[in-house]
Amino acid sequence: MALGGGTFTSQNKVLPGAYINFISAARASSVLSDRGTAALALQLDWGVEGEVFTVKVDDLERNSLNIFGYPYGHEKLKPIRDLFRNIHTAYLYKLNTGVKASNSFATANYGGIRGNDLKTVVTTNIDDSEKFDVVTLLGTTTVDSQTVSETSELVPNDFVTWKSESTLAATAGEPFTGGGNGSAPTGAEFQDFLDKIESYNFNALGCTTSDSAITALFAAFTKRMRDRVGAKFQTVVYQTLADYEGVISVENKVLNEEDDPHALVYWVTGAAAGCAINKSNTNKRYDGEYLIDVAYTQTALEDALKAGKFIFHKVGDEVRVLEDINTLVTYTPEKNSDFSSNQTIRVLDQIANDIAVIFNNKYLGKIPNNESGRVSLWNDIVKHHKELETLQAIEDFNAENVTVDQGEGKKAVVVGDVVTVVNAMSQLYMTVTVN
Repeated sequence: MALGGGTFTSQNKVLPGAYINFISAARASSVLSDRGTAALALQLDWGVEGEVFTVKVDDLERNSLNIFGYPYGHEKLKPIRDLFRNIHTAYLYKLNTGVKASNSFATANYGGIRGNDLKTVVTTNIDDSEKFDVVTLLGTTTVDSQTVSETSELVPNDFVTWKSESTLAATAGEPFTGGGNGSAPTGAEFQDFLDKIESYNFNALGCTTSDSAITALFAAFTKRMRDRVGAKFQTVVYQTLADYEGVISVENKVLNEEDDPHALVYWVTGAAAGCAINKSNTNKRYDGEYLIDVAYTQTALEDALKAGKFIFHKVGDEVRVLEDINTLVTYTPEKNSDFSSNQTIRVLDQIANDIAVIFNNKYLGKIPNNESGRVSLWNDIVKHHKELETLQAIEDFNAENVTVDQGEGKKAVVVGDVVTVVNAMSQLYMTVTVN
C-alpha cells in the first residue's frame, strides 16, 4: 500500500498515513464504508489466469458462463454460490495454470478441462453458398455464431481465438481436445495470490485449502497486514487455531463425498465479509448447499468455543452458527475477551478503515496541523462515531473522550479515542419467582 498504516508503540513512523491502536479499557467521512467484499484464490476449470479478477453479484447469474465456464446453476459453482449468499463483490484468483484445449479451427481462450467441452460447427450459409456459418458451442449451448467467407474474417469471442492459418470447411462439429487444469497448486501459487491481493481492500479473505502450511501462511499474512500495514480484514481458514482476532477457524467438515471437507470456508468467508457492523453471525442459519457434520455433544460445543473455533450446530431441523467468534483465546490487558468477538472486531475495523480514509483523503498533505485543522479532524471523528452510535454499533459515546493533539513532530497528530462496542445478545439468564 502506498500510505503507511498499522499500529504504533512510539511516534517514530516514517511513511505518512494513519496509525491506530486499539486497547481494552482498564476494568474493576464520516460516511461509513460499505461491507460485503471478499477475496479468495481457488482452482478453476476455466478463466483468467495470473491476475485478480472482480465478480459482482449482479454479474454472477448473467455472466457465470463467460467467467467460470459453467452456467450459474451448475454443480461446479456450488462454492461460488455459497460465497455470494452474503456478499456483493468478490476478488478472485485462479490458482492453477491450465493447458488450453484446441481444434483445427481455434484455441480456447483459457486453460482448463472446461475447454474440452468446446466445439466448432461449420456449415454453408443457406443464403450465400460462398459463405460459412461458424458456430462455437460450449456443451450444448451456442456461445458464438458468425457468418464469414474465410478464417481471416472471424472475430475472437469470449471463448476461443481463431487460427488464422486454418481453412474453413463444413463439419458437423469438431470438438476441442487437450485441455487440462495443470498441477495442483502449492504454497508458491497461494503466495502469488497473497502478493497480488495485498493492494486490494476487502472485508474477509478465504483460504480454500486444508493444508496446514498454507493456512499458517494465510494467518501470518493476516497478522502482518493488520498490525503492520493497517489493512483491517479477517481471514477464514479451516481448523487452524491461530490465537489471533484476525483469523476465524471453521471447525465443521463437509460430508458430501464429492466436495472438499473444508468447503464451508466459502460460506463463512461470505458471512464474515457481509455481516453489518451492528449485526452478529451468532445463531445465523446456514442457507448453503453443503451437508455439514454437526454431530457434536454439548460438551464438545463448549470446548470448541473455549478453543476459539467457529462452529455450526443443529437447532431443530436447521444448522446454525453457534457463536460468531475468532481464534483469539490468550487475553492480555491490551486485548481482553471482547476481542474474541467478531462483532467487536468488525466495529473496530470499521473505525480504523473509515478514519484512515477520512484522514488520508481529506487531511494528509492538505490541512495545516494547527488548532483549526485539528478541530476539523476532531469534528469528523465525532460525526463518524455518532453515526456508529445511531446504528447501535457503539453506545454511550462521549465526544469529550475524543482528543486530537499536536504530535511530537510538526506533521504528526495524536488522536485519543474511547468507544464501547455493542454486541448482540447471545445468553439469557432469567429467574422466575413463583408466589
